[in-house]
Amino acid sequence: MELRELKYFLAVAREQSISKAASSLFVTQPNLSRQMQNLEKEVGQRLFIRGTRKITLTEAGRLLYKRAEEIIELYNKTETELNKPITDIGGDIYIGGGESYVMGLIAKAAHGVQKDYPNVRFHLFSGDMVAVSEKLDKGLIDFGIFIEPADLSKYDYLRLPLTDTWGVLMRKDSPLAEKKYITPEDLRDEPLIRSKHSLGKSIISDWFKKSADELNIVATYNLLYNASILVEEGIGYAVGLDKIINTSGDSNLCFVPFYPKLESRLDIAWKKYQVFTKGAEIFLKKLQEIL
Repeated sequence: MELRELKYFLAVAREQSISKAASSLFVTQPNLSRQMQNLEKEVGQRLFIRGTRKITLTEAGRLLYKRAEEIIELYNKTETELNKPITDIGGDIYIGGGESYVMGLIAKAAHGVQKDYPNVRFHLFSGDMVAVSEKLDKGLIDFGIFIEPADLSKYDYLRLPLTDTWGVLMRKDSPLAEKKYITPEDLRDEPLIRSKHSLGKSIISDWFKKSADELNIVATYNLLYNASILVEEGIGYAVGLDKIINTSGDSNLCFVPFYPKLESRLDIAWKKYQVFTKGAEIFLKKLQEIL
């Protein structure tokens, strides 16, 4: 498969039409149709379901779409890095991680780098541990931030000197909002909104003294901001980390920590034997200075 074929394939999948994709690519419709037929022969499977009004992807087509996006993204990232003059310290640094106030440390290091090297740009990706790990493994991000416990055996990493506190995000008019701490008993029969990442965390199950299956989980989330909207609507109590959602001032929400207290450490990780760009190398050094 050639990069050109993958770019053509992505255009057809997005436009759901050979004619529209051909127009956006500035190629002829017969040429694009022939390219897609050749691609299907090459992979040995049908990639498209050709309807009367639109083209949709088969199961194999959906898989290729996901991989083609990753390949093109990695190609573009590599091309940008290679086109930068070696003496010109700039370029792009990609960092992925979950929501945490510890990102303030990352921001401080990024600011320090940009003061000295204004051509360095930072790109943040928000996601759970699985998504961040997948992008890190594929080289789509330079650094990943992980909330412990996490398996970091295949990475090099720095432990960050701050901790995140677990608790419950709730409405201020909730019956539990007057409590100083939340115990497992308080949440025994309450509707809970849990992060998909925390469902697999043994420390959370240990705190509840129950498995996720035994709790009244009414919704799950990847990002706490989205969960906070469900909380505001009165759907349930969101189990998450402190200092992510602003609960001050006119906010309808408040955060109450767990008791017994539950905290998680955080780490910033990168692939072992990683060859950094000069900008990423400077960022890591700046972060080490701050730590």
